[in-house]
Amino acid sequence: MSRKLVHILSGLLFLASWPIFSTSTGARYFASLVPSLNCLRLVMHGLSLVPDDGLIKSVTRRGNPEELLRGPLFYVLVLIICAIVFWRESPIGMISLAMMCGGDGLADIIGRRFGALKIPYNQQKSWAGSISMFLFGFLVSISMLYYFSAFGYIEFEGVWTVKRVALISLVATLVESLPITETVDDNISVPLASMMAAFLLFGY
Repeated sequence: MSRKLVHILSGLLFLASWPIFSTSTGARYFASLVPSLNCLRLVMHGLSLVPDDGLIKSVTRRGNPEELLRGPLFYVLVLIICAIVFWRESPIGMISLAMMCGGDGLADIIGRRFGALKIPYNQQKSWAGSISMFLFGFLVSISMLYYFSAFGYIEFEGVWTVKRVALISLVATLVESLPITETVDDNISVPLASMMAAFLLFGY
């Protein structure tokens, strides 16, 4: 549970902090310093250059330091990419982080607790998890878009925005449900699918 709480909260708090940074062109790079330092930290501990049992227990599934070089590392890399590439001017990064953190994070928690009924084409995923992925990914995405629109960074265009976010959430949910986890980590597939769908639907 603690691992998933870190997954959900750290990315969303990072995203929610963007408005506090200045309007300078370098603000996005300054904001990305924190996940960049975390990236370095994960590499150092993942390679066992520096021991940190607390970190390993909090963000890995099996307590293996090498796990830090997969899902957790991909996670912070996505944070960095969304900050530097998309920043506050585009809904693409906001939606991608919302789907990865809010959608995928809560899907795992609810899927483990209520996931007795499995998806036919992937017995490692459940209907409860996928429904949660869609629902919470959608709600967190809408909340973040509205949040940033309140600061004037983007426009929240009512039903037009809601429909497109729902479609993006559906695409991300379908990708997350595919039996490809052993090949492509969810922290890559979910934000990548969200980015592609958001780019096609929002165009910026």
